[in-house]
Amino acid sequence: MKSLSLILRNARYFGPSWVFASINILFGTWAIYIPTVKENLGIDKSQLGIAIFFLALGVFSIFPFASSIINRVGVGKTTFYGVLFSCAAAMLPLMAANYYVLMAALFLFGASNGLTDISMNTLVTEIEKKDKVKFMSASHGFFSLGGVLAGMGSFLIGPLSNPVLHMFLAVGLVLIVNFRFKNQFIHETAEELVQEPFKLGLLKPLLLLGFISFVAMGSEGAIVDWSGLYLKEITLAPETFLGLGFLGFQITMTLGRFLGDGINESIGSIKLVALGALLAILGYLMVLSADTILTIIGFALNGLGFSVIVPEVFRIGGNVKGVDSSKGIAFIAGSGYAGFLCAPPILGFLAENYSLTRSFVVLLACGFLILLFTFLLKKKNV
Repeated sequence: MKSLSLILRNARYFGPSWVFASINILFGTWAIYIPTVKENLGIDKSQLGIAIFFLALGVFSIFPFASSIINRVGVGKTTFYGVLFSCAAAMLPLMAANYYVLMAALFLFGASNGLTDISMNTLVTEIEKKDKVKFMSASHGFFSLGGVLAGMGSFLIGPLSNPVLHMFLAVGLVLIVNFRFKNQFIHETAEELVQEPFKLGLLKPLLLLGFISFVAMGSEGAIVDWSGLYLKEITLAPETFLGLGFLGFQITMTLGRFLGDGINESIGSIKLVALGALLAILGYLMVLSADTILTIIGFALNGLGFSVIVPEVFRIGGNVKGVDSSKGIAFIAGSGYAGFLCAPPILGFLAENYSLTRSFVVLLACGFLILLFTFLLKKKNV
């Protein structure tokens, strides 16, 4: 909790961390109203899936340009402008008059979120280097906290009965706090490295980190989407227990991220990723027991394990020798988003054609792969 205390006591670190919370407050508030948007526009599940694909397309479209924007504009300014664009774009999907406007709105929302995501992770990496402090993991904890705040906002659905007004209030909260703390980070710039001739050796560590990011974020997406169904169909849990796997996962995810920086100072990033992989593996073994209580505990262990993997991979990627921090983080973020978007439907295909249990066996195997890749990273002295 040392890094959490650091953030709460020092405005220089709270400002960037609040950006992490801001992105998930906006995204979480939009997610609450997905069924409402579907109903209001009279679209089916297939059309909704295509519309949400445009959100992902927006995220990916910005990745090739994010590093250049950050280096040209400055990482602090890009982060703040990214928040402003995200706030504006967050209003658009709920105001869409038809299906095609919804697709365009989600594309813009995805692009603004993607740019902010890369710039805020680069920003924290640069501040960590300059100040010789560690708060990357706790910043990701603020991202999780933003999701919790968005979830609490669901209690406003009934009293407000107005999705646009609800999002406007969420945007207001995000903007008020960001304007209050923007001067703490807006003038930060990312260190640009002298361009060196391409070396395959520079690519290998990023490929390893990208794979870990792909698997870790993919696993997170799979657990979010499939934990309730697993409890229902495989463990035959009572209806009142179906949300406990997801709840346990989210609680330990948030807790683990607030603890991660302190553990990092003791054992380092690569060992922490390995420890996270071991916890995730243990969690999957408990899930595969098919016992309701053990499965719920297993999902909680998954959350604790994965909580530290993604922040540490970003931290490592922002410090790869010979690679600009913004470029390393953009590559890893792109890999992670690809996993988050691709893993749930892939596992759904496996569940449909084989079994849901088989899907989680694949996730267990991926946990072992992450562990293997940490040994390879260690050998390369990343």
